[in-house]
Amino acid sequence: MADLFDVSGKVAVVTGGGGVLCSEMARALASRGVKVAVLDINEGQAKVVADEIKANGGEAIAVAVDVLNKASIEGARDVVLEHFGTVDILINGAGGNKPEAPASDTMSFFDIPADAIQWVFNLNIIGTILPTQVFGKVMAEKGEGVGINMSSMAAFKPLTRTVAYSAAKAAVSNFTQWMAVHFAQNYSPNIRVNALAPGFFLTNQNYYLLVDKETGEPTQRGHQIISHTPMGRYGEPRDLIGTLLWLVSDAASFVNGVVVPVDGAFSAYSGV
Repeated sequence: MADLFDVSGKVAVVTGGGGVLCSEMARALASRGVKVAVLDINEGQAKVVADEIKANGGEAIAVAVDVLNKASIEGARDVVLEHFGTVDILINGAGGNKPEAPASDTMSFFDIPADAIQWVFNLNIIGTILPTQVFGKVMAEKGEGVGINMSSMAAFKPLTRTVAYSAAKAAVSNFTQWMAVHFAQNYSPNIRVNALAPGFFLTNQNYYLLVDKETGEPTQRGHQIISHTPMGRYGEPRDLIGTLLWLVSDAASFVNGVVVPVDGAFSAYSGV
């Protein structure tokens, strides 16, 4: 059974690797013998993660990348290939929201700036498609590999306020299914593409939406989320690791084109 989950010697590229969730994924993969390229638009954050991995005996490099700029991604690919020779796993973790994009008490849906909607949509879906074009081509040429995209609960059930983010993550789920079929039919059945759909995790992006800055207590939205999560808590980054390791390993060799919720049963709960 241990061999099924063995990923040692593989090479993983993690976009958004300086963030809370994807840095945990990068560290977890490295601890299991994966060589990790930590890609982030903030090279300093990527370097912190890569240095931590190396300090713990793993192999990692930090690479600055703009996932909305194909030339930047191609440059990152060249660096990865120079250091590690190939790509076996691509985790498309770059994504997020911005304060100007959701509808809120101070921003009517009718007044949300078009450029804010476009920015969020582009970051999440174009920022997934372009790295898949660049790094997926490496996989296609050798006939094997694994892609992991980051979907969201917002793709299962459009969340109030987050109009652009919900639409973008629904697109990520759709693209995951499309890409799984496209790779298998046109390049190799040994290339798989799946997605994780995290429930509610506290990150730098959403912390003060869910936790009151003054009191440290949950905000009204935070209370709503916890009350609709049957397990009664937020996810922690390590909660994603078991599912990630399953999806990138041979244990999931016939799992392709799925979006896996890791959400404490949020998506299963009807509210009554």
